[in-house]
Amino acid sequence: MQTQTLNDAQVFPRSVAMTTSSRLHMGFFDLNGGLGRRFGSIGLSLQAPVTSLKVSPASTFTAHGYGAERAIKIAQQITNALKIKDGVHIDLESSIPEHSGLGSGTQLSLAVGMAISTLYQCDLSVNEIAVLTKRGTRSGVGLGTFSSGGLIVDGGRASTSLIPPVIAHADFPEDWPILLIFDKGHLGVHGAQEFAAFQNLPPFPEASSALLCRHVLMQALPAIAERDLPAFGQAIQILQVVTGDYFAPAQGGGRYTSQLVTAVLNQLEANGVHCFGQSSWGPTGFAVFANQLEAETQLKQLNATFGHEANLEFVLTKANNQASQLQLS
Repeated sequence: MQTQTLNDAQVFPRSVAMTTSSRLHMGFFDLNGGLGRRFGSIGLSLQAPVTSLKVSPASTFTAHGYGAERAIKIAQQITNALKIKDGVHIDLESSIPEHSGLGSGTQLSLAVGMAISTLYQCDLSVNEIAVLTKRGTRSGVGLGTFSSGGLIVDGGRASTSLIPPVIAHADFPEDWPILLIFDKGHLGVHGAQEFAAFQNLPPFPEASSALLCRHVLMQALPAIAERDLPAFGQAIQILQVVTGDYFAPAQGGGRYTSQLVTAVLNQLEANGVHCFGQSSWGPTGFAVFANQLEAETQLKQLNATFGHEANLEFVLTKANNQASQLQLS
């Protein structure tokens, strides 16, 4: 690979701006892996929160904003791999909260990687950036939402897979409001703790994988095609119950990692909400509603019950059916 620098004859952009969305990871459906592919997951791109940043050429590596240190490490990782001698400056205008279950690490890595690739005209694909930054090691949902938005299903990893392939994509109804439930006093399982969880948990039952695959293929995906929220919610509930209970030993003993979020989700279930759960390792919870009136009614009740909890925050958003956005200047 030819080394590139700012002094080359090529004309490089002065800066590259990237905006990419958070995602819900609604569950794995084959943690058994008996057919040669393990994991497999379903998830959804969100309109908020987002990571928005601008990358400019520089002689060293600097960054400003929430997640600056992490962004610098990603930039150094990418430029070293591409043999780019110069550095970059990264302005982080907004960032997805870290370790919240919303895919902050993957989206930051892909955004920084795509910006650097564009800045230095390296023409990397999303998948190539994921491999360089070691993202998508288990789930391909974040890669799919970065590339296209919407609802994503990935096919898990085989022994030869570089990343999990996206096997299904669909637009998600944007008139179904989505409530995010944040516990600001709690972090989701991540890093060494996450690695240890997968190493130490017992084998996942083959029968459970078969059940979950059936609910994804024959219930969740057709339900989105027919805009049937109760059926979609039922499929997601099966994934949440089976995988949540399996991961409970790594989550403090519960189906969900945060007790506050658990209390909120229990109330939503008692109120008859069809679709709810925890995104990835949490602690962020979510709920999907059929219309704005239902969302506002449920939110009003939640505020009345949990308004005294300083660490709880409720945010209403919607699905995002667009790919990440790139701008040159």
